[in-house]
Amino acid sequence: MTTFGKALGSTETNIPGLVLWDLPVHGDTRGWFKENWQREKMVAAGLPDFGPVQNNISFNDAIGTTRGIHAEPWDKFVSVASGRIFGAWVDLRRGPSFGEVFTAELDPSVAIFVPRGVGNAYQTLAADTAYVYLVNDHWSPTASYTFLNLADETVAIPWPIPLADVEISPKDLAHPRLADVEPMAPRKTLVVGANGQLGRALRAELGDDDRFEYAGRADFDVTDQDAATARRWRDYDTIINAGAYTAVDTAETAEGRRAAWAANAAGVATLARIASENDLTLVHVSSDYVFDGTSERPYREDDALSPLGVYGQSKAAGDLAAQTAARHYVVRTSWVIGDGKNFVRTMASLAERGIDPKVVGDQTGRLTFTDELARGIRHLLESHAPYGTYNLTGSGDATTWADVARSVFALSGHDADRVTTVTTDEYFAAADGPVAPRPRNSVLSLEKLSGTGFEPRDGGEALRDHLQHHLSGDPS
Repeated sequence: MTTFGKALGSTETNIPGLVLWDLPVHGDTRGWFKENWQREKMVAAGLPDFGPVQNNISFNDAIGTTRGIHAEPWDKFVSVASGRIFGAWVDLRRGPSFGEVFTAELDPSVAIFVPRGVGNAYQTLAADTAYVYLVNDHWSPTASYTFLNLADETVAIPWPIPLADVEISPKDLAHPRLADVEPMAPRKTLVVGANGQLGRALRAELGDDDRFEYAGRADFDVTDQDAATARRWRDYDTIINAGAYTAVDTAETAEGRRAAWAANAAGVATLARIASENDLTLVHVSSDYVFDGTSERPYREDDALSPLGVYGQSKAAGDLAAQTAARHYVVRTSWVIGDGKNFVRTMASLAERGIDPKVVGDQTGRLTFTDELARGIRHLLESHAPYGTYNLTGSGDATTWADVARSVFALSGHDADRVTTVTTDEYFAAADGPVAPRPRNSVLSLEKLSGTGFEPRDGGEALRDHLQHHLSGDPS
């Protein structure tokens, strides 16, 4: 019998993410009324804002009708419109809780939130029973489902009415035992721009198991008009955008301007739309170039954007686009060094070849190595840090490019005095082609990042390790 007057509330179960809900039902001799789904109240009470897109109703006219055990690749919120059901849920997701069982009776005053990959089965305990479920993806014949036999001896579900006495479909009778079930894989993380320096560092940090997918531009181009339909996005949980147009000087040309805006702004807007429509987390890597460098203190995440050149302007536009996704991390970094061609490798090569460089000394910042940037991104995701914008660079004292060059010379066993300091204007005075304006102050405040429990490595220490491990051979 339906209980009237319950307060809205939740009860965690032994299956992670499976949550039982009490629903307020208001009734009298005429019947009853309830708010079966009330987003504002339920989200405030702790229900995931899972974004339902489809409403289904299952009606069973006979007591004992039994359906399941089906695990779908979407979340669902199940409640009863009339009658009463016995529900059984089995965790069929890959992980330590695989095979966990939870059972409960549902009437109009009780509902349950079933996360993706948890198998569900229902047995009617009253005639003319109808139960309703909201799901956050449209049914698709190509979706991947996982099934378990209703009579599996391992999970040993205590069915109120023996299975031999109830109506079951032939398909449900034919489902495999638990020992033969292939667990449902978790949603995947897609790394875009996977062939670049940061993309390679992310692969080294995250690994190559099937939770992660790495896409170079040939595999997934954010500027392609079909990008929004290029994947079954509900199979993903996170997109990390490690790709960008970074030719800051070429961006000042007509062709470069178009390419920079396509990749750094329009492409990011596409990713943000994908993330918003499919409830994904978007990680977007940004740049110190979104600021003009005139601040006399380190830049905070909430400082006004003030880009100087086309590259910076396109990156600033990308930041604004990424922030339209409800679940986003905009990660601003500076002076990035990874494997492959970079400033440190170039200076080491010049030192070895006896060339004495002129290096600018009026731009200030901190080095950020791609392995540290990848480690920080992983931390934000795994720690479930509040969504938003975070500065992520190396820590320690601010330095100049000339100081970095001298450190490279010294750490490589060469005379640091061979490096001559010049101004930015002097350095580019004889440039043959367009020159993008550079921010003179690229130091980013790390206080907000530290508040999440992540402390970046000192840039000087990271430089020593980089030279030792990556440039021990031929630095050219």
